[in-house]
Amino acid sequence: MPTDFKIKLNELLLTTARQGASDLHIAVGRKPTLRVDGKLLSLEQEQILTPDAASGLVSAMLTKEQLDYFIRNRQYDFSYTYQDKARFRVNVYFQRGYMSAALRLIPAQIRSIEELQLPSIFHDFTKVEQGFFLVVGPAGQGKSTTLAALLDEVNHSRTDHIITLEDPIEYLFVQDKGIISQREIGMDTLSFGAALRSVLRQDPDVLMIGEMRDRESIAMAMSAAETGHLVFSTLHTNSAAQTIDRIIDSFPADQQGQVTNQLSSTIVGIVSQRLVPRIDGGRVPAVEVMIANPAIRNLIREKKTYQIDLVIETSIQEGMMSLNRSLADLVLKKQISVEQAEASSVNPAELRILLERS
Repeated sequence: MPTDFKIKLNELLLTTARQGASDLHIAVGRKPTLRVDGKLLSLEQEQILTPDAASGLVSAMLTKEQLDYFIRNRQYDFSYTYQDKARFRVNVYFQRGYMSAALRLIPAQIRSIEELQLPSIFHDFTKVEQGFFLVVGPAGQGKSTTLAALLDEVNHSRTDHIITLEDPIEYLFVQDKGIISQREIGMDTLSFGAALRSVLRQDPDVLMIGEMRDRESIAMAMSAAETGHLVFSTLHTNSAAQTIDRIIDSFPADQQGQVTNQLSSTIVGIVSQRLVPRIDGGRVPAVEVMIANPAIRNLIREKKTYQIDLVIETSIQEGMMSLNRSLADLVLKKQISVEQAEASSVNPAELRILLERS
């Protein structure tokens, strides 16, 4: 691999880290582009990428075996470390026949619940002995970062065996009171399915499944939670109620009754989050918090998920919070603008009513 592409790649990675960007995009026909505070910004000092330049930068990140796999399969997920200074989650792919890449910067330090400005109720989810906890939301909204904070708190407070199944491994944990086994799909195990089928034989106390991608991973996660394990995972859904529906609907009709009962007994909480641009720069999380109290469990069993939002809104004293209330609080604290709050809300009309009453 020509040395100049490697040098240029390293320059771009260092620029990404120094500018506090969350992502770096490499694509033919445009300059290398960063995502900073949710917005795409071209690196004006760089040249527009030609097909040769893009393929050179992509190939500079890959071993020969990885490059062969990528060319055969047309996309590939992996992690890449730059001189122990910065770590990235990378997806390389083809578009219009040209090599492209999206690199997500993974901070070296795992931030705590307080540092992420998450509600203190999050600490309670790390103390649960068994059950099923989900962080949901659109892509790029900090789900992995929140999960890492929760897992690291378990690591520092409990003598448990924590197993993570990731594609690829993102945050690197330093073992403290517990044992942490981080397994990367494709490197440490051939597939998510194979890893899930064998994971309970590895004596885990806590499991983290990077993303529930299909019915098999959802079923295995619930079974593990049912048999005495604490399971953390993520889904690309917009709210707690939608998450419950998505899980149940992923199974055939003749299995949905059993899945509904299983989910109602194993779920301990669902957090939906958005990263909202701050008025003074950076982003701050707005969260919906659902805690599986008896009322929530009963609604799930009776298939009345449409009433979950009302329970969340009227259970503030238990630590629950609606996304609109979280957004309204941030507006009142003058951390975010009304316009940004409305853009992040799934029900802007209700948000406006909340703000008028405040």
